[in-house]
Amino acid sequence: MSDRRPVPLVAVSAVVTLVSVVGVYVLWRVFVDTFAGQSVDQAAIEGAAYGQTQLWRVAEKVLDVVSVGFIAAVLLAAVVIAVVRRRWELAVQAAVVMIGANLTTRVLKQYVFERPELGVPGGYGNTLPSGHTTAAASISVVLMLVVPPRVRPWAAALGALYTTATGVSTLIGRWHRPSDVVAAVLVVLAWTAATCALAVLVPRWGNPVDRPGVPRATRATLVSLVAVGVVAGVVAAVALSATWSRVPDVTSRSDLLTAYLGGAAGTAAAACLAFAVMLGLRHAAASGLPRT
Repeated sequence: MSDRRPVPLVAVSAVVTLVSVVGVYVLWRVFVDTFAGQSVDQAAIEGAAYGQTQLWRVAEKVLDVVSVGFIAAVLLAAVVIAVVRRRWELAVQAAVVMIGANLTTRVLKQYVFERPELGVPGGYGNTLPSGHTTAAASISVVLMLVVPPRVRPWAAALGALYTTATGVSTLIGRWHRPSDVVAAVLVVLAWTAATCALAVLVPRWGNPVDRPGVPRATRATLVSLVAVGVVAGVVAAVALSATWSRVPDVTSRSDLLTAYLGGAAGTAAAACLAFAVMLGLRHAAASGLPRT
């Protein structure tokens, strides 16, 4: 096998990593470090109070799944799958993504980002990025990384669904603001993209790569995730723009519910689009793409 490197894929992965890192900072700068941003985020939290009793019965069960023990169990399972498939580099990649993403979120939340007091209610300190959402997204990603190609599209779709459910559940429980959730997804995306770039630069120890081309199931999943992500993104943009335009008078029931809808839609958009990108990078890294 030629030792030439897939430069385009490495470059794309590097760009995705950089954009994700910048995106986390922009989310903090806009929604945490400004009065208008804090007001919009807080409106989504207050809007979540409507219907919370019924929704929390489901959301609490979703959030209860996430724990240190569960994260460790999933990581162990991912490593075992990779070892059984004799894909040692995937075991390392899964560990790096899981540990790196969750540690990054903890460091950013506790030691890097601060939430200034700008007169917006609910100022209980910085909560960006969301730890629960980071855990859910990283759990989903490491499984997508290590499973066989035929299962990978299903793992990506279920991962996007589980990450969305967890993110929205933190909003329903009023644990996290929408910007916290989207930032968490971007943290996981950054680590996944970075490790995909590294994965194509290390030897595969003689193990075969995926067949060239994009399988029908992978293509269908990519299209579906992007379509859902774009639609949800448009809904989020319209709803949050309407909320932003009414700052500081975001007090009516309709205003709060609009912000709530925008936050939930933004969560779904971030999860779907991120998993589409990660599925694409994972497939590209594993397939026999033309090498330059």
